[in-house]
Amino acid sequence: MLDQIKGLHHVTSMASAAAENNRFFTGTLGLRRVKKTVNFDAPDVYHLYYGDAAGTPGSVMTYFPFPGIGPRKPGAGEVGLTAFAVPEGALGFWRDRLSTLGATGLVEETHFGERRLRFKGPDGDEFALVEAEDDRAPWTEGGVPEEVAIRGFQGAALRLRDQGATGELLRFMGYEAAERRDGVTRFVIPGGNGADIVDVETLPGAPRAQLGAGSVHHIAFAVPDRAAQLEVRRALLDTGYQVTPVIDRDYFWAIYFRTPGGVLFEVATNEPGFDRDEDTAHLGEALRLPRQHAHLRPFLEQHLEPLS
Repeated sequence: MLDQIKGLHHVTSMASAAAENNRFFTGTLGLRRVKKTVNFDAPDVYHLYYGDAAGTPGSVMTYFPFPGIGPRKPGAGEVGLTAFAVPEGALGFWRDRLSTLGATGLVEETHFGERRLRFKGPDGDEFALVEAEDDRAPWTEGGVPEEVAIRGFQGAALRLRDQGATGELLRFMGYEAAERRDGVTRFVIPGGNGADIVDVETLPGAPRAQLGAGSVHHIAFAVPDRAAQLEVRRALLDTGYQVTPVIDRDYFWAIYFRTPGGVLFEVATNEPGFDRDEDTAHLGEALRLPRQHAHLRPFLEQHLEPLS
């Protein structure tokens, strides 16, 4: 069993409109945009990162806004819901705020003994705010009072036709099966980074999910550094997984592999971080480009959708 993985690093999803996506995460949810860059494989598409003040691993929601992309089709083989941690007693504030600002799909419920508020993003993305004891520091300049602000991820929920092989994978990655209720198994990394829960919902007859606006493209797990990442990669290869070579993503190094249930997993390093090419005080303000796309700056600055 691996011990290098400490929880989530980031969750990357797809959107239909960059400005609307930016307004929702920086305005409605009060997160900080910590990086404004472009998709490595499609440089005419933004890659936007939102999180806490520094973009700490375990707090970062990222998006590829593809103009004109169709909506997702929910089903099995996807990350169905992403959960953020908020302080105990904060749900009343968030219910009123989300309702006032036009968020849809609001449902208050208890899940594994925790109070949470489910809601949807602009593209039908599925989220929850979960009341939890959490000492992580929030971003305090996003228009949300510090005492109720988002602390980072609590975790994410996978929807699978059969959890068996993916459950074994999560155990191999260092997660422990903590509890099972109503067809959902909760996996937890003891002593993790706060974003250390993965719920697995089993839906045997569900249709296969289809990517679109509102879909999670991949979910990334955090390791401290490149040495730990190489250890994880070797172990996954030895177990029979097809794992990519290490890829430099400017702000972290990444490896990817497809899980038995169809979800794309990434393992990302905590180094070097989002202040690699920007001062921390000005994260996410200027358009940053990967070296191989630097020559496209004049075109991209003219053609990328303004965010404000």
